[in-house]
This record gives sequence, structure tokens and C-alpha cells, in this order.
Amino acid sequence: MIRARSVSFAYGPSQALNELEFEVPEGEVFGLVGPDGAGKTTLLKLIAGILPVQQGELLVMGEDVGRTQVLVRQAIGYIPQRFSLYRDLTVEENVDFFARLYPAQPDFQKNKEQLLEMVDLARFKKRLADQLSGGMKQKLALLCSLIHRPRLLLMDEPTTGVDPVSRREFWGLVFELQKAGLTVMASTPYMDEAEQFDRVALIHQGRFVRLGSTDQIRASLPGYVLEVECDAPFRARAALPGYEVELFGDRVHVFVSQLEGAVESVTRLLEKSSIRPSRVEHVPYSIEDVFLRVTA
Repeated sequence: MIRARSVSFAYGPSQALNELEFEVPEGEVFGLVGPDGAGKTTLLKLIAGILPVQQGELLVMGEDVGRTQVLVRQAIGYIPQRFSLYRDLTVEENVDFFARLYPAQPDFQKNKEQLLEMVDLARFKKRLADQLSGGMKQKLALLCSLIHRPRLLLMDEPTTGVDPVSRREFWGLVFELQKAGLTVMASTPYMDEAEQFDRVALIHQGRFVRLGSTDQIRASLPGYVLEVECDAPFRARAALPGYEVELFGDRVHVFVSQLEGAVESVTRLLEKSSIRPSRVEHVPYSIEDVFLRVTA
């Protein structure tokens, strides 16, 4: 569905993407994970044909996006990072407007009603977009991006700022669409979302620092992770000199090269600083653990 070879892009002197090479097969949900400024939005805009390819080769559905933009765009749905629909139009008016941007479909009305039901917006179709909740706005954005029946859906952090329940509902819809054959490429700041994708690219300063399934990414680093629960995580980090330590809310992750005796050693150091942990145990690497270590 997507093939990139040595793709680079710069905004003047600022290099946004550096020699990216990857493929996304049809029917896959492919995730981009990285901090602000890592290059996620730039890459999605290149694939959508919004930005020109400056260097390298980028094929979407076998077509060069720089040469056949109209053909490619008709087969792509795109949800930008910010809500970009018309707030002073109703749900139905937004859908009808976006449908008119593409060639007419003989069964458009039936398709529209099915999509409205699927995303649970049929009962709100006369409501102004500006009066929708955050989760409902993203469902409307999803609906409008699907109204022309694309083969590829691109989404730039579609659930940022959306409550956890609405996030779960949104991705449930996306995975149902995947079962029907849709290919999805999405960026996300949420590691729990990334854990659900078929494959993930960890992107940092315009480069992929890891690419693969979540299991492959977790297994890409040597060593082990100890998770510490205590009342003073900041003090706990300072009490472990010589260890690589990261804060995870009220927990601390300690990276060790060998497991034997590590729990006892970490516990002793903490108690030496008058910190009594409620739990110190070995846990599997998470995607976030890997990202923090490879970008440190």
C-alpha cells in the first residue's frame, strides 16, 4: 500500500525527515510514535500528497504521489491533527459537503446512513459540529474521511485530548474497518494505543529508531526492567546512582543488565535512603521503555 525509499524532507535549513525506508502492506494498521517535532505530521502529509516529495521515492498503491496526486488522493482518507470540519454546519451538512469533493456515488445516501449508524451519530445528524463533544467530533472526522470509501486512511494523532472511553470506542471502529480491508497509518502520543497496532515505527528527529511489531520492539533491547512502587518516586530515582532510571507516574523503572540479585540490590539502595518500596519486581519492556532508552 505504501513504499518509501530514502525519503527526506526539509523546511529550509531544518531537516524534518532523514532517509526513511519502509513499507506498509494492504490491510495493516501501522503506527507512528514520537515526540512533537519528530516528523510524524510531515510524513503523513507527504503520503497524502499535501507536501511534495523533495528527495527519494514514495509510492502509494503503486503510484508516485508526486505525479498522480489526483488519483492517489481519491483513494486516501485523511484526518489532520486539529479538528478541521466546519463548526457552523451540522453533522449531516459536513458529511454532504465532503462527499461533494469526490466523484458522485450512486449509493451515496445508503452509504452515508450506514456510516452515521456505525459511528453512532445518526441521532445527532442535525446537531452543529461545534456542539459535539471531543469524542463525537473525532467520530465525525472519521466519518467524513470515509465517505468516499478510501483504501488508505491517514490519521494524525486523532484521539489527542479525547477521554479514555471515547478513545477506546474510536479505535474499536478503526479496527472494525481494518477487518473490512482498510489500511491505516496513524500517529499517536499514547503508548497504549501503539501497543494495539500491527506494527509501529518509533520516530525521533526524522528517523525511525525502531520499526516492527510491538513484540519485536520490546525484544530489541538487552537487559531487564524492574518496576518500583513507592511514595517518593523522585527521591527513589536520586537514590539509585549508577542505574538508568525513568519515572512512570508514581512508579520508577530501573534498567538492569542482569536479573539475578537485582531486586535485592535496588531494594537495599532505596532503604538506605529511608525509602521503603511497596513493590520491586521484574516487568516486561514496554514500547515507552524502549523509546526512552533509544532516544536518551
